[in-house]
Amino acid sequence: MYWWKEYDTYKVATVANSTSTMHKIASKPFTLDDFSYEHMNEKALASLKAVIAVLEELRLEYLETKDKTVWYSMIQLLPTSYHQLRTCTLNYETLMNIYYARRNHKLDEWHVVCDWIASLPYAKELILAVEQKEQ
Repeated sequence: MYWWKEYDTYKVATVANSTSTMHKIASKPFTLDDFSYEHMNEKALASLKAVIAVLEELRLEYLETKDKTVWYSMIQLLPTSYHQLRTCTLNYETLMNIYYARRNHKLDEWHVVCDWIASLPYAKELILAVEQKEQ
């Protein structure tokens, strides 16, 4: 979710939809793999595991009771490292803006996206050509 918040700055010529956290939050058990944790130190990882345990307890309680307060507790406790599925339709102009704005970003996720952009058909001619001209 933290990456999607940054992505949302690119609203021009894009279409996006996502899995509804509000509707899907209780549909499956919470596990560590539902979150980004690759760069956490031991203290942060232990804290995340504790939060996941509480989220799972709340999820089970919500499934049993359908108590809206319990549901709100899950939504408000959910860390921003929670993975959210989203699909996007972008044009090459937007992809070029993303590539040049984010290729040196400190989040590793942006490097993955920029590598993907560079691998697209016609990326060399339409996106990377600008970089090649600058050299």
